[in-house]
Amino acid sequence: VAALQDEKNSLISENEIMNDRLEQLDDSLDDPNTVVAKKYFNAQLQLEQLQEENFRLEAAKDDYRVHCEDLEKQLIELQHRNNELTSLAEESR
Repeated sequence: VAALQDEKNSLISENEIMNDRLEQLDDSLDDPNTVVAKKYFNAQLQLEQLQEENFRLEAAKDDYRVHCEDLEKQLIELQHRNNELTSLAEESR
């Protein structure tokens, strides 16, 4: 029982130390002058920029898809028209 109480006290002490460290890290994120905070804010800014770039690229992809579908329709129409003109040219000969 005494060994378990010692281990419990040791774990409680270690838990308090870890909680103190966590609070210090949280505080360091709030202070914009610390290295950790600067890296965090830079990473956050980069993430936002990449999300904006991703959104822009997705929109461009959709625009190109629609344009490609239009071009495919035109191609089919032009192929039909070419076939018609080819058959008319053969009849004329």
